[in-house]
Amino acid sequence: MRLQATRRRRQAWFRRVVVGVVGLFFALPLVAMVEFTTRAPGGGRSLDTWTTLFDLSAVDRDYPELKTGLIASAGLAVLTVVIMLVLLVPTMTWVRLRLPGMRRTIEFICLLPLTIPAIVLVVGLAPVYAWVTYFLGESSIWLCFAYVVLVLPYAYRALDAGLSAIDVKTLAEAARSLGASWFTVMWKVILPNIRTAVLLAAFLSVALVLGEFTIASLLNRDNLQVAINLLGKRNASISIAVSFAALLIAFLVLFAMSFVGNGRRLRRVRRSKES
Repeated sequence: MRLQATRRRRQAWFRRVVVGVVGLFFALPLVAMVEFTTRAPGGGRSLDTWTTLFDLSAVDRDYPELKTGLIASAGLAVLTVVIMLVLLVPTMTWVRLRLPGMRRTIEFICLLPLTIPAIVLVVGLAPVYAWVTYFLGESSIWLCFAYVVLVLPYAYRALDAGLSAIDVKTLAEAARSLGASWFTVMWKVILPNIRTAVLLAAFLSVALVLGEFTIASLLNRDNLQVAINLLGKRNASISIAVSFAALLIAFLVLFAMSFVGNGRRLRRVRRSKES
């Protein structure tokens, strides 16, 4: 027993050291960013950069590209999540119900973007977006089609884990035997049971869209990262401050993922104890 306790203490200290080293590795660049944005021109410290960043009228007047990029990224995040969910959830559910032999093929197709560099994707997407521009215009919002391809691997894994945790076939057949339509089955039976997986897929998609630069830049479209790149050529302090804020938002989004579904699990545990 004493030997096991000693081993557990060593393992606990080892985990703390590893987490501390990793945390320090990631924290140092962030500290350097904050230090750079608070430098005053004549020496000392100043919050002028952050004051300017949170002054919407000043940003709109002096840095219009930032406003344009932020609005474009917000719209892209919403559209990408909606298209991804409309495309993946019914397809993955139908494959599990009617075409189980196609599951590996769908998985391979969804994970394929992980193996293709972004620059190669742009080469393939450029002719496609020539037609998109011709029919739909040059708005950056149509980058959502390319971003759906980028988020497929991460969204697929999240949704696949959620669907694997429930008996999709039994739930669907029970609902259909009671007279429910397929739309009702998807909306009122399947989706409520994979709500956590849907939220995880949406969070991952938002984080990826907010951080994407290569495709938007090479296709001459505007988004937040392209705006940050342009700002870096005019005002390095504002550019670094916006980058820090974007990283912080992405971190908070990913951190929130660890709490998704915890409320439901706690309620279930309480109900089971009460019963």
